[in-house]
Amino acid sequence: MSSNRYGQSDFSRAALAPGLLGAIVLLAGLAAIGGDWFTFVRYAASILALILCVFAGQARAWWWYIGLIPIAIVWNPVWPIDLDGNLWRILNLVGAIVFVAAGFILKVPLADKQKR
Repeated sequence: MSSNRYGQSDFSRAALAPGLLGAIVLLAGLAAIGGDWFTFVRYAASILALILCVFAGQARAWWWYIGLIPIAIVWNPVWPIDLDGNLWRILNLVGAIVFVAAGFILKVPLADKQKR
């Protein structure tokens, strides 16, 4: 991590909040599988996955698309994919792990540092 003498980093952890929020949504969504509330879980998970895709693109960490785009597709509420309840539970746990990992690992360069 590079920082100047005032302790300011050249990077921000902009993906941390949506990553943790996505993990919380998916873990809370374990209780909503099969119910009407699961539609809201699908909206939140797919939108947060797409937000993390934007941060991955800004960080030039394209390999995160491998985990984030499938989350946006599988949890897409517009064209829902019907899966078994146990498979949804496993996918929610895997998705939560991807969200947390992306949130902690992605470092987005600050805009004023990119121009130099």
